[in-house]
Amino acid sequence: MRHPKLAALTVALTAVLVMPVAQCVAQPFPFDPGSFGNGSTGSLGSDDPDIPIENTLPQLSVTTLVDGLDHPWDVAAAPDGAILTGQRSGGFFVRRSDNTTGPVSADLSDLYAQSETGLMGIALARDFAQSRTLYTCQGFSAGGVTDVRVISWTVDAGWTALTRTGTVLPGIPVSSGRHGGCRILAAQDGTLFVGTGDTATPSVPQDPNSLGGKVLHINADGTPAAGNPNASSPVYTLGHRNVQGLAVQPGSGRVYSVEQGTSVDDEVNLLTPGGNYGYRPDRLPGTYDESVPMTDPVRVPGAIAAVWRSGSSTLATASAAFTGGAAWGAWDGALVLGGLKSKELIFLRLSADGRSVDAQTFGLENQFGRLRSVTPTPDGSLLVTTDNGTGDKVLRVTPTP
Repeated sequence: MRHPKLAALTVALTAVLVMPVAQCVAQPFPFDPGSFGNGSTGSLGSDDPDIPIENTLPQLSVTTLVDGLDHPWDVAAAPDGAILTGQRSGGFFVRRSDNTTGPVSADLSDLYAQSETGLMGIALARDFAQSRTLYTCQGFSAGGVTDVRVISWTVDAGWTALTRTGTVLPGIPVSSGRHGGCRILAAQDGTLFVGTGDTATPSVPQDPNSLGGKVLHINADGTPAAGNPNASSPVYTLGHRNVQGLAVQPGSGRVYSVEQGTSVDDEVNLLTPGGNYGYRPDRLPGTYDESVPMTDPVRVPGAIAAVWRSGSSTLATASAAFTGGAAWGAWDGALVLGGLKSKELIFLRLSADGRSVDAQTFGLENQFGRLRSVTPTPDGSLLVTTDNGTGDKVLRVTPTP
């Protein structure tokens, strides 16, 4: 759907650069390459009517919890009242229940932080209150190996130090750091869903043997979770570009992913085991062709259509969470996304079957710059991180009826 606040841009092309087909190009073609292979050139369902906008969002009260950060990628709320975040370039920070704030020491000597990759997703284990275990998804470089991996940690009761306890899952690919996004969702049963980026490599999204451009489902020890399409593989779904958000809908147990589009169509997808979400940027050998649709049912038969699409103006959707509590009024139970480019929160009211969106609204528009992570808390407020590069914050956003 076309976002109502972003104007469409028309690009006048004056030249076409011809490159060897073997050269991997991580950018869109400046022309329509539809003649180079079978496949659509437009976005799936681009003629659907716009989703209604309802200006019924409660007033939002915003409090700064942590300030002075640099690209905080994720934030987690602990049962003891502590709020933990991490900077993409390295370093954990906490706000404790007594409102003291400060760094949390951790060995990040092997952190690979480049471009969009670094210290990214953070999730508390479901038994955190007993185990003090949490997980991160981060770039890694040591011993001649560079990848993205899920790592487990424990933290002391005073939130002064994180101790690494193991590598849960290595081998998530990374190249230049582009499309290295890695989000973790701790499911109620203790398993982990992990969303990954495609590293801007043409073959990765559709390659079942690659962990990139996927949503993975693993046990806490890194083994494939029960119910995966291939019992020996952590791959749960494929055909993704750059998964930035994961959220489970309370009550239904439906799992949704949020990913960033090319020049069109950020997406929300309802995940189905074995589902292929249709991104296939390999129309020319060795070339990362971002002019393909985000969901291409022609070149990917059976590709699953998105629940929601941003349309021709991407918002750079970067996270997902469900609201909870009567104070949200008509938006109680809505799916909320952080918008980087659009500098706002996007609220989506899903249909009863969870496969479409009935209404949308927006909050915090242009008030705090780029908004990345959105995390729900037990009291119904949302923890939101800004992503402006300097003076970034962790905000508490509370609805005021």
